[in-house]
Amino acid sequence: MAGVMAETRSIVVLTGAGISRESGLHTFRDADGIWATVKVEDVATPEAFARDPVRVQDFYNERRRGLANSGIAPNPAHRSLAEFEAAFAGDFLLVTQNIDNLHERAGSNNLIHMHGELCKARCEECGDVGEWLDDLFTDTACPACGKAAGMRPHVVWFGEMPFEMDRINEALESCDLFVSIGTSGNVYPAAGFVQAARMAGARTVELNLEPSQGATLFEEAVYGPAGAIVPGWFANLDTG
Repeated sequence: MAGVMAETRSIVVLTGAGISRESGLHTFRDADGIWATVKVEDVATPEAFARDPVRVQDFYNERRRGLANSGIAPNPAHRSLAEFEAAFAGDFLLVTQNIDNLHERAGSNNLIHMHGELCKARCEECGDVGEWLDDLFTDTACPACGKAAGMRPHVVWFGEMPFEMDRINEALESCDLFVSIGTSGNVYPAAGFVQAARMAGARTVELNLEPSQGATLFEEAVYGPAGAIVPGWFANLDTG
């Protein structure tokens, strides 16, 4: 596999549902995914939470409990990214669209969950964010301020702004390698990251099960299961 001709000093990696699917998690947008059985507007908008908080909390409680299943674990793709980050001497930022905790469990550190984290909860009264592994209820009290009825999953709902976009954009504008893994290429703003990286002069690579909707925007591509192709690609990456 060809290496980088110039020294690679700054890498941004984007991961999507494809990397989590191989760990046994249900995805949202596949033909048989979660959004095929549940309406977005019923469980994943601020309006849905205001209208029926019990249903929204139940939906995310079920997702959170699913992560605790003993069969759900980081796969070789997750582990290889964590291992590469630990060994890489330059700047490495992993941006994930996934709300699961598989990257953390694999050992990734410089990580942004742009769509939030299922294993965290946020208080709408005081803004406190903290780890949360149990179910949330409409009367759950905030550990920080003590007020009840204000706790919600720390996830980005439709109509809300993804987290840490300023930091992500800054990294894209200065990176010399952008790698997209397991993404469909149809969810913005993440789908636009490859264009931002190209404008910065970065090498762009797609590692995906099949060509994404933005496949033609990438200079290079390798297709196959993430657990099979990601470890080898990063093991052979010549960073100069």
